[in-house]
Amino acid sequence: MSFDRSIKIAPSILSADFANFGAECEAIEAQGCDWVHVDVMDGHFVPNLTFGPATCKAIRPHIKTVMDVHLMIAPVDPYIEAFAEAGADVITAHVEAGPHIHRTLQAIRGAGAKAGVALNPGTPVETVGYLLDMVDLVCVMTVNPGFGGQKFIHSQVEKVRSLRAMIGDRPIHIEIDGGVTPETAPLVAAAGADVLVAGSAVFKGGSVADPAPYGENIRAIRAAAEAARG
Repeated sequence: MSFDRSIKIAPSILSADFANFGAECEAIEAQGCDWVHVDVMDGHFVPNLTFGPATCKAIRPHIKTVMDVHLMIAPVDPYIEAFAEAGADVITAHVEAGPHIHRTLQAIRGAGAKAGVALNPGTPVETVGYLLDMVDLVCVMTVNPGFGGQKFIHSQVEKVRSLRAMIGDRPIHIEIDGGVTPETAPLVAAAGADVLVAGSAVFKGGSVADPAPYGENIRAIRAAAEAARG
């Protein structure tokens, strides 16, 4: 998994057909996505319950790009090894999920995955200041985590801009998760983001039987983001 700052579209399978995950992953990759984003929720850290390592292991053979696993769970540390063994390329934990995020990030890298740290909308960007030399990705939540289909929180654009300045030349991705559409993608791309997670905006109008709309949606988000970069 090499690093570059090109725009990457990472559809969230939270908006996919749960009965057809393998085929859905194959469909979005065939339609041009760059990463596959897996939202893991525990009904405790966030008010929703999704899936765990077994699901990740089951869909891994159907993913040829990057499996980007976003852990919205607390505690995190006991499950890192299981998600790494399930094939996660990137494992992201929330800075708010426990008292020892530094240790958590060490554990993620120790398990052989790229380490990501996520920030909720109400969490200041300065929280990750002392973590930047041990992360590969910072995920800025542009909705409150827990459910797909929420509206983009515009105050987070300035957070992205501040984060981009903090990162400097470090090889760290800035990921946006929540409310990404062709209308909001340019805002965060211009501010410095390069990985755009989109759920309903990618999957709307399509299906495994008719995946062409997935491609149209991915291309629309990518084009809008790239145009904003100039």
